[in-house]
Amino acid sequence: MGSLIEELARREAAARAEAGRLRARVEELTVELAGAEEQVTRLAIAREEVMRVLEGPPAADAGLLDGVRAGRPGSPIGAVTVPPWQDGSDPSVLPRAYQDLLEVAEDAGRPLRAAEFAAATGLSTEKAKVEGLRSKLRLLAARGWLTATPGGLFTLGDHAGKSARPGQ
Repeated sequence: MGSLIEELARREAAARAEAGRLRARVEELTVELAGAEEQVTRLAIAREEVMRVLEGPPAADAGLLDGVRAGRPGSPIGAVTVPPWQDGSDPSVLPRAYQDLLEVAEDAGRPLRAAEFAAATGLSTEKAKVEGLRSKLRLLAARGWLTATPGGLFTLGDHAGKSARPGQ
């Protein structure tokens, strides 16, 4: 009977060793996957920005003075300007796509994931599109318009009780 117990112990040790080897490989693959996903995200954002620049009006636009449209604050062609939130800031200073995101956050009344923002704004929920949208949400959060919460959620910034109200 001793040889059966020894054989089971040997097989158990081998199975533990294999499980350990596989755990280490999963960790390696997780790091590789994170790097590849980050590269996909950067490339998707770069492609979208290039498409936006190429679709913009020509630099010879008569209403363009030194990269800014005359009579209204704006951004140079191809650049999106998101000013920091300040007391009394009005969302109308933001590009329309960013205003839409604030409206979705206000309508939801709860923190949302980037994919939920995409669905609510009628955008594609494919990974590359959601990652591009996530960069917009992060920018809004970095500038104080939104608040990023743990777990990749975004909600309207509190601003000490002075929430920015889209459309007002």
